[in-house]
Amino acid sequence: MILLSKKHISAIFLALGLTSLSSCAKHIAVNAPLIEANTIAQNLVSTVVAQKPNSPQFGQPIDCTLGKDCFILLYFDRDPGPAAVDFGCGRQTYDGHDGTDFGIPDAKAMAKGVPVIASAAGKVLRVRDGVVDRRLQNDTDKANIQGTECGNGMVIDHGGGWEAQYCHLRQGSVAVKPGAPVAKGTVLGMVGNSGMASFPHVHVTFRYLGKAVDPFVGPDAKLGCNVARQPIWDKPLDYISTGLIRAGFASKPPDMNAIWQGQFAETKLPLNSPALLFWVQSYGVLKGDREQYQLFAPNGETIVNNTNEIKAPSRTWLGYIGKRNSTNSPLTPGVWRAQYRLMRGDRVLAQVKREVELR
Repeated sequence: MILLSKKHISAIFLALGLTSLSSCAKHIAVNAPLIEANTIAQNLVSTVVAQKPNSPQFGQPIDCTLGKDCFILLYFDRDPGPAAVDFGCGRQTYDGHDGTDFGIPDAKAMAKGVPVIASAAGKVLRVRDGVVDRRLQNDTDKANIQGTECGNGMVIDHGGGWEAQYCHLRQGSVAVKPGAPVAKGTVLGMVGNSGMASFPHVHVTFRYLGKAVDPFVGPDAKLGCNVARQPIWDKPLDYISTGLIRAGFASKPPDMNAIWQGQFAETKLPLNSPALLFWVQSYGVLKGDREQYQLFAPNGETIVNNTNEIKAPSRTWLGYIGKRNSTNSPLTPGVWRAQYRLMRGDRVLAQVKREVELR
């Protein structure tokens, strides 16, 4: 029996589109040819809805259940300098990130359609559609989307000096036009991967009097993370800085690009597969976190039982264990089981169980 060694794959977000999302607001508002220009003064006037400056009520901008079929991968950067910190004093952000990124598991979920919805009643100011969905992987991809960093999206005047900008919607899905009134919960389009994006998500930036606001602390909060909070959400949204994105089995070593594409979701694999690998994709891991992987054969035999300490923090993380298929130690037919736990001290941050049938 030959066991594959545990392999960790660090995130590639920093080198790709996520490093420049802070600029997307400028481009959709100023440089996009399909978007009408508005002065700041015009943007502060609303005839649709009036809200108190410090007590707005914004809903979640994506129709999904956090922690089940979607997650928040990146938060607002609250550090005034070149470092980055989110409101929970964690590292799920990057320098200059001016919004909140609600992600979905992969491109297959994106193709099925996950609605982006209006966080409050308002009036559509500007719209863009027609930007292709593609996951940025290198500097060439990044250069090709200059001027359309926000991708497909819109800016909505929510009244009382408040605006929201929604970015990275799926090409061809934008369902509203400039000047149209929208109610809270109106479907604006579908979650996509357009513009400066390296995973399928909707980025939303809230602004009050033209200034970006962290929705988890409110417009009056001081910089930094240890501050008084007056969230602008209509319902509390939990701060989950570490969690699970996807898990499954593969017959060959997975990579981050294939995982985001939605590959390796099979629940049945050929018995003659070269290997059986159990993989887990998570986010927000920190140095010192511990992972436990277990793999069980159809007869209940424990094939792998590994616990490893994570050596460096990572915004996204991909790891796997498994068994090679060989003449001396062949894979056996039947249902194989695997389970995973991510621990920080005595706390279990994420855990998952999966099964696959070999036949």
